[in-house]
Amino acid sequence: MTVFETRPPALDLVALIGLGAGALSDKMDIQFHELTAEHSVASMPVDGNTQSFGILHGGAYVVLGESMGSISANIHCHNIGLSGRAVGIEINATHTGSGTSGFVIAECTALHLGRTLTTHEIVVRSQEGKRLSTIRITNLIKSS
Repeated sequence: MTVFETRPPALDLVALIGLGAGALSDKMDIQFHELTAEHSVASMPVDGNTQSFGILHGGAYVVLGESMGSISANIHCHNIGLSGRAVGIEINATHTGSGTSGFVIAECTALHLGRTLTTHEIVVRSQEGKRLSTIRITNLIKSS
């Protein structure tokens, strides 16, 4: 369990993969710090992504997880030489804690990297290392 006092340096996704994370990820200030098909790390501030009670919105966890899993799946698609793209077909999340300040940091791990499907698990933690949410996403690789 890692404790973070500050957000790690952000990767330049456009320079790295030729695309950004998308307008919603930009609005939510999601930053990637590590990125491969097998493993990625990203963070997101609590401030600006809360619900009416002042805690991190449950949907924000899901946006973070889907962003990470989808980009990782598309990197896998490129790595295995497919010209198509990966699109999310199923996602679920279990929230076990509340982000209340600072930022959350998420770790995305590939569970399955196939030619037609990928599955990733994303664990979101507080800066102090407390698990807040676990997300699982399955992507379909669509050939073009």
